[in-house]
Amino acid sequence: MNRLELTPPDANRDASAGSLEVLKWLAARIQARWRQDRIVLRGDSGFCRGPIMQWCEEQRLFYLLGLAKNNRLINAIANKTYQVSIRHHLTGTATRTFSQIFYQTRNSSNCKRRVIAKAEHLSNGANPRFVVTNLPEDYASPRGLYEKHYCARGDMVNRTKEQQLDLFADRTSCQTMRANQLRLWFSSLAYVLMSALRRIALVNTSLAKATCGTIRLKLLKIGARVKVSVRRIAVHLPTAYPYEQIFADALKQLNANPLRT
Repeated sequence: MNRLELTPPDANRDASAGSLEVLKWLAARIQARWRQDRIVLRGDSGFCRGPIMQWCEEQRLFYLLGLAKNNRLINAIANKTYQVSIRHHLTGTATRTFSQIFYQTRNSSNCKRRVIAKAEHLSNGANPRFVVTNLPEDYASPRGLYEKHYCARGDMVNRTKEQQLDLFADRTSCQTMRANQLRLWFSSLAYVLMSALRRIALVNTSLAKATCGTIRLKLLKIGARVKVSVRRIAVHLPTAYPYEQIFADALKQLNANPLRT
């Protein structure tokens, strides 16, 4: 497989510049390993670009992308927006409904595409949202496509934030790119280990879904006394440690199931 090479970015380029090249490279690698699996590209409106969607359609890849709202889209669901606003004023709670429309931009699109529209009214007013997709209509309902499949990308952002904030992937202040790359590799390795620890050792505990930061704080950052002898190294934990049972359970799970990433 050829290496992926991108030209250095210019300050005035579109936010999605270079993403199609990366997508082609990734798709080729995934298809070489898992030939029968479905590939679904999921991203926010920054990746909703005609060339990206057209290439996915030509390669029979699926996409589910945020679509920036505009007056034409808002007018297309005006009736739905009115209905949810009435329901909101009657119930005093947030209300929403989902529908689908077929939409084509006036200049940048080569065909009409299916758009999932969310008409929503919150306490601070209307909150319409749109996503565009080429997934078959029997794949999921409009609500399911938006809430289960599109909104799930928010959890992926949380995983990125874990590595960046909890495991210091943002500490790339060295003078050379190589040194910063090494730091990022260390952070990535730490995330892989923490993720495996959460998946294997902390299963069925209160920390099974904890963030890396919480695991570091409650399970790893413990004041202890280390005693070294000729035959062993003993770590004496404090008797007041509130997560002693979780620590013991995690150790038991690790002994029974060594970490496999």
